[in-house]
Amino acid sequence: MARFTGVEMVGETSMPSSPAVEALRERVGSDPGAVEEFVSGHELPLAEPPLYTFVYRGAADAVRLRHWIFGLPSSQPFARLPGTDLWYRTVEIPDDSRLEYKIEVLQGGGARWIEDPFNDARARDPFGANSVLAARGYEVPSWGTPNPSVPAGSFDEVVLESEVFGETRHFPVYRPARFRETRRYPLLVVYDGPDYLEYANLAAVLDNLTHALEIPGMIVACVGAGDRMREYTGDERHARYVVEEVIPRLEDSYPLIEGAQARGLAGASLGAVAAFDVARRYPDRFGRLLLQSGSFAFTDIGESERGPAFEPIVEMMNDYRADPFRLAAKAFVSVGVYESLVWENRALIPVLRRTGMEVQFVEARDGHNWENWRDRLRAGLSWLFPGPLWMVYE
Repeated sequence: MARFTGVEMVGETSMPSSPAVEALRERVGSDPGAVEEFVSGHELPLAEPPLYTFVYRGAADAVRLRHWIFGLPSSQPFARLPGTDLWYRTVEIPDDSRLEYKIEVLQGGGARWIEDPFNDARARDPFGANSVLAARGYEVPSWGTPNPSVPAGSFDEVVLESEVFGETRHFPVYRPARFRETRRYPLLVVYDGPDYLEYANLAAVLDNLTHALEIPGMIVACVGAGDRMREYTGDERHARYVVEEVIPRLEDSYPLIEGAQARGLAGASLGAVAAFDVARRYPDRFGRLLLQSGSFAFTDIGESERGPAFEPIVEMMNDYRADPFRLAAKAFVSVGVYESLVWENRALIPVLRRTGMEVQFVEARDGHNWENWRDRLRAGLSWLFPGPLWMVYE
């Protein structure tokens, strides 16, 4: 582990001193090529665990690190190495952490957020992309990326005329490799399913875990919403849409195992709230729940912080916490310790357990993002649907 003794002041903030940066500072005055050698000779951000130094090079009035670690200032100023165009910010980050960030460059009265030009690691989401820092101990899971040696599942595009919403809806349905009509399969309904496929490699995860016999082959319906902020925050119509329209359509189209023990709901953020709400309105119709970073706002934590859009969730969660009941047999709940929702998710766990539900709760050193949710899928799916024993033959 790197040792550091100094603390550098940057404006009104302080940061730990990087040994490598201090060594560079001593060289700059006498060696014109020191900065270029430093930049070309190190992998950036510079890792001196537990210290990590972010670097920007260029003209600027100020530079800031923009990250999404709850509990730390979200805007941390860089220092400029005197006499150079090199800016840097050193941060202490625990092992096993994964951090998404951008660099803010202020110049001439304007500001722009950019991806780190010295770091090729990227994470995508529906809003674009962020740079990624993987601290010591974190690795992208091999089962979370496509493997050409693993048989791939296939997809059907389901078109459903929804009477509940009065419109045509489309959603993809995953069928496992070696799908057979003579077998029966568990069913998992995934909220924001297309985003799980696009940003969390859901298809690769399912292929890899099925091939490794960690989960059974499953039918996975990747549903979405028309008005997400309304439908996913306790809208009774959405629950009816899933239970009275989507599920019967899937039962008509695929050989599914009957019974709640073989039915699951999954979602992240507001999608976790939607899954929770369906289970709340139709208790024990779905035996397995996978809830990731759920936006479970309630009065004593979330109401004042989340804003008026979350008022329906606050009302739902207040009602449930006042009179909890069993939603399903098993629930897997995960959250990142670097997201503010960690408090709500922690508070929900004892409430669920008091109802007799079997609950597994996992925290990770990550934030509110798709790769965090991807990285927890193996633990969640293999616990909720363990092994190949679910296969039922006619």
